[in-house]
Amino acid sequence: MKVAFLDRDGTIISDYPDELWPHASTPEFLAGAIEALQAFQRKGYQLIIVTNQYLIGEGFMSLAQYAAFSGSMLEVLAEQGVQILDIFHCPHRRDHDCACVKPRPGLVQAALAKYPSIDLRQSFLLGDSPSDIELAEAVGLRAFSMGFESKRDGVTKVTSLSDVVAFV
Repeated sequence: MKVAFLDRDGTIISDYPDELWPHASTPEFLAGAIEALQAFQRKGYQLIIVTNQYLIGEGFMSLAQYAAFSGSMLEVLAEQGVQILDIFHCPHRRDHDCACVKPRPGLVQAALAKYPSIDLRQSFLLGDSPSDIELAEAVGLRAFSMGFESKRDGVTKVTSLSDVVAFV
């Protein structure tokens, strides 16, 4: 199975300053994001979101708030014909020494354990931070950096989710 591993905040939907997240109830999709997700599906990719959510562990939002926000996002996507296979998130504080916080490989390892048919050679990861690119490198995924230049070899810089469609 080929998978598009996608960061969430700043990649699919808008990101906000930490103190504003508790007030965010409806996801604001970035321009062209839904259409790009539809295109990935047409190209045979399953969609998996991998996201650091330290806001939970640091008390900016509760797990229930995170779940409601994610549910709202999934509902909008489903209405547009986009099916997210799964979401893997790290809820821990930034200073917590866990295996799941990006760039550590725990989120992708959890996906591989749950979906053993994932073929990393046919898959890719897109994110908007260096930790996303480091994660891709750690697990052997093709990497796309959104909105920043990576100094790592083999990383393709894009300005939007839509840009990736032409590369895969």
